[in-house]
Order: sequence, then C-alpha cells, then structure tokens
Amino acid sequence: MRDRAAFKRGVKRLKSMGHEVELDVDALASEQRFAGDDTVRIAAIHRAAASGADIALTSRGGYGLTRILAGIKFKSLDKAVERGTYFVGLSDFTALQLALLAKTRATTWAGPALCEGFGVEGEPDDIMVDCFEDLLMGRGEGTGWRQGPNLGTQKNDYHLKDAVLWGGNLTVLTSLLGTPYFPAISGGILFLEDVAEHPYRIERMLTQLLHAGVLKAQKAIVLGQFTEYQLTPHDKGFKLQSVVDWLRSQIRQPVLTNLPFGHVQTKVLLPVGASVDLVVQGRDALLLWGDEV
Repeated sequence: MRDRAAFKRGVKRLKSMGHEVELDVDALASEQRFAGDDTVRIAAIHRAAASGADIALTSRGGYGLTRILAGIKFKSLDKAVERGTYFVGLSDFTALQLALLAKTRATTWAGPALCEGFGVEGEPDDIMVDCFEDLLMGRGEGTGWRQGPNLGTQKNDYHLKDAVLWGGNLTVLTSLLGTPYFPAISGGILFLEDVAEHPYRIERMLTQLLHAGVLKAQKAIVLGQFTEYQLTPHDKGFKLQSVVDWLRSQIRQPVLTNLPFGHVQTKVLLPVGASVDLVVQGRDALLLWGDEV
C-alpha cells in the first residue's frame, strides 16, 4: 500500500456514506512490491469470497494477480457471486475477473478501487459514486455515453443484442492470451482501457489480439480511456486516433470510443461476464444489462 493516507481516506469516506467496512487482516501487508507474499494474497482472496460481504473491493491496482492465478479456488469465488457478493476493481484486477470468467462464467464488476476511487483528496467523482450506490441498491441497469467526434465511415445506428460484456485493462488482458485464464468469448462486446501506454504500444497489443482472432470474434470493440502517456517528436503525428483509425480499417466490427471507464475519476461500473445490449445512434451509445446481473 504505497499511499496509506488514501487508504485511510477511502475507508473513512465509505463509512461516512453509511457502509460497514471490514478490512482483511492482511489488507496492509507488504512483501517486496506486493501486498504480501503469494500465499498471503491468495488466502486474502479466499477470505473475501467467504466473507458474505455485499462488495469485495480491491484497495488498489498495480501488478501481481497473474502470478497467483493457479492458486485461486475459482469455484469458491463463483459460489460467493451466486450468494450475492459483488467483486469490484480495475487495472490488475482484470486478471482475476477474466480468469474467473474463463473458469466459471461468473459475473464481476469493473469499477473503482478503494484508493483511487474513494481515497482521493477532495470529493470523489459523483458519477462513480452514483454507479457504486446503484450497484449496492440493485438499481443499475445500464450506462450511456457520447463517443468522440471522429466516427470514421462505420455504421453508426444499430442495436446489438445479447452479447457478453468482457474486457478491462488492455495490458493485463493481452498478458493472459494463450493461457487457461483467457475467456473464449465469441460474439461478445470487448471493452478496453489502459494507463501510461504510448499509442504504439496500444496498437501493438491490439495487433496481437487481432492476429489471435480475438477481435474479429466479437460483435463490437469499445475503447475506454487511455491516459498518462506522452507523445514525442518522433511520432510525427502518430497518436491515439491513428490507432483507432487503423483498428477500424482492420475489422468489420464497430469500434466505439470514449467509454467513461479507465484510470480516470469519472468512471461507470460495468458487469464483466453479463449479457448486454448495445444501442448506438450517431455518437450516442448505450449499454443495457437490466435484470441479467
């Protein structure tokens, strides 16, 4: 836990919102750059699954889940989801979400982590908080947003039905390709985001997914927020929009942009593994899941 002040603020804020917050006994454990050694972190995940909590919320992202996937008892997490626990997080948490989806088809939620979501100085983002509260109250039925102005030549009025929503952090997702923890999803809606990755690296990872047949197997690709990278004079005009244009030239499926999700304060919560509808009219897009979760 690199920012213990943010951790404490996040816990205090959740309590001020009326929630009962239980901290795992190893929530602040430390081993090298990890939140405890592998055994400690696996045990913490299993305790979360057995806790009966409404929400099992990650404290922060980073790196470390991929190295412990082989030790996780996914059936216990699946049973926890069936009992009503929502597992929520983003970034490195993508590894656990996709592995659980691959092994059991259980639905988890892409959303805030404790520190970057609720532990910020000042007030947390209203949209994120409202989505979080909607999840707890069982009111969340979908999310809408407005795409960027450059839509290309693709069709921009359509309704895609009954597609599995999946995805998350692009780097983590790509690292699972070819492993037992990569979900075999056809006809899905794949959403992606990342942080501190230059557009050429984003294109390189998308190329890997393209060559592996993952992208062409989906009904649509939805790009969220790609932040905290720096262009250089060497790029000579190559930018994120260049990557979007290239991707649209490679596949027939629609490529949407500007989903409010990623390493940003304004983020919606998304049900990873749920069946959704995608409705697009011009720049306006709407994901609907209703009673499916």
